[in-house]
Amino acid sequence: MNPARMKLPAMVATVVGAGLVLLSWSQTWFDLLIEASSTGGTGEPIAVTGSIASPALAALGLAGLALVAALAIAGPGIRFVLGLLEVLLGGCVLLAASLSLADPIAAVSPAVTDATGVAGAAPTAELVASVTATIWPVLAIVGGVLLVLAGLAVLVTGGRWPASSRRYSDSRMAADGTTTAAAERPASDRAIDDWDGLSRGDDPTDDETDVETGGATDAAPDDSTDHAAADPRDDENPSDANR
Repeated sequence: MNPARMKLPAMVATVVGAGLVLLSWSQTWFDLLIEASSTGGTGEPIAVTGSIASPALAALGLAGLALVAALAIAGPGIRFVLGLLEVLLGGCVLLAASLSLADPIAAVSPAVTDATGVAGAAPTAELVASVTATIWPVLAIVGGVLLVLAGLAVLVTGGRWPASSRRYSDSRMAADGTTTAAAERPASDRAIDDWDGLSRGDDPTDDETDVETGGATDAAPDDSTDHAAADPRDDENPSDANR
């Protein structure tokens, strides 16, 4: 597959993996039965969620979702760092979920303490009658595997991913000289400018009046000079003036 086309699959795998981690964290991981201290039998079953059995998964899942947003806008060099972080993040998810499955009694110990008030690893273990795991810890492990695979894909192909469409659009607009600064200002901004002008004593109708009159305020030609030049006495015969 073309490395440039791995951007979308890697980001989708990250979203799915982080989503599985967060979803499994909120679900029941173990069904716990505690021995009744009075009769030596078993008591009521207790549902132990992932938030009790593996509380760190919430932060890890949220970090995975944050990586998706960072990968969408990061450059080639930053993608390599983010890919490495994603591999480590997926490994932490695998470790946390695997430890809970490997030692379920230790994972349900906080629930035993809440139900009985007994603290300590050994005392709580003695009160556990049985622990049954559900499918959700396995799904958390699947989410961790997806995060690791997505991080490896970013490390291998992230340097050849295409740039984001937003950055491409901005560069095209800058090259064509069509930026947002050249766009027409909204009518609300123009109205605010008119009010500011009124507060300074400016009349916004002056320009409109000049346009409508078409320069009618210009002074008309003075004909007094022409009348003075056409004085009838200038046409009198010089001989009459000597009489």
